[in-house]
Amino acid sequence: MVTSIWDDLKREFSSGNMITRLIIINVAVFVVINLVKLGFAITYPGISPFENGFQDFLHLFCMSSDGWFLLTHPWIPITSMFLHEGFWHIVWNMLFLYWFGKIVGGFIGDHHVVPLYLLSGLVGGVAFYLSDALIYGDTSFALGASGAVNGIVLASAIIAPDYIMRLLFIGDVKLKYVVAVLLFLNLISIANVSNTGGAFAHLGGALFGWFYIYQLRSGGFDMSGPVNNIINAFQSFFQNIFGFFTGKKNKLRVEYKNPKSKPVSKSRSSMGGFGRSRGNAKSDNNDLPHQERVDAILEKIKKSGYESLSEEEKEFLFNASKK
Repeated sequence: MVTSIWDDLKREFSSGNMITRLIIINVAVFVVINLVKLGFAITYPGISPFENGFQDFLHLFCMSSDGWFLLTHPWIPITSMFLHEGFWHIVWNMLFLYWFGKIVGGFIGDHHVVPLYLLSGLVGGVAFYLSDALIYGDTSFALGASGAVNGIVLASAIIAPDYIMRLLFIGDVKLKYVVAVLLFLNLISIANVSNTGGAFAHLGGALFGWFYIYQLRSGGFDMSGPVNNIINAFQSFFQNIFGFFTGKKNKLRVEYKNPKSKPVSKSRSSMGGFGRSRGNAKSDNNDLPHQERVDAILEKIKKSGYESLSEEEKEFLFNASKK
């Protein structure tokens, strides 16, 4: 059974989109951390996690508001955004990542998802550090993907504010109102001095989500390129290390091209188009092939915003994002 589960996870990770991969990584870390917690509990029965050494172990991967601890543990800004201990903590974060991440990936391209997640998480970590160390003057630790996820949440609202979400017991609600309520709840947490460091991290991540989309729309610097290049460099490094110890070398990728097929001109918009030629005239959109029509609509969003789409175009893009 374990082998079958492992094979399924590997298949989903290799073939799934970036949201699927992020969720798999977060869940895998959650399982490992709780197995370690179980190991501490068995080794020291009857002793709380605060006394049996587990919390000290956990803090090695948590974001800290202690400057010296941060300097001597430089990996924690990254590890903390994939780290969850509580069940409901990871459930809600992963649900939000799935719901809102699909919107971001569907509208601006899958290659923007991981950079947005990582950079929002880092900015959320900075907001946590500054609020706890400078405003409240104490030392504490933070863990979880909330800062990163909130960046994706607000980015989705900036991209498609009128996107309709169907909420349980409520019905259809526009995305901008859902996100506004979530941001307001974080402000309440600060006002009530409840999880203030975490709330600042959420708001910091959300603020960066807005900035990321603003940069794309204004034709500014596309941050996805450098981040994805760094990720690819790390991936290649570890693949080469693994290949060295196992004797397996990375194989050249062979791409087959049908000699009878006609070449297709390619272009890519800075808003994450799918890389095919697109029609220019609005009246031509309905006559385009499926993929080219998607690209044409994405180009229109880039130039004029989501609100400029017709109801037919919104419905078409919504249906395309679910495929």
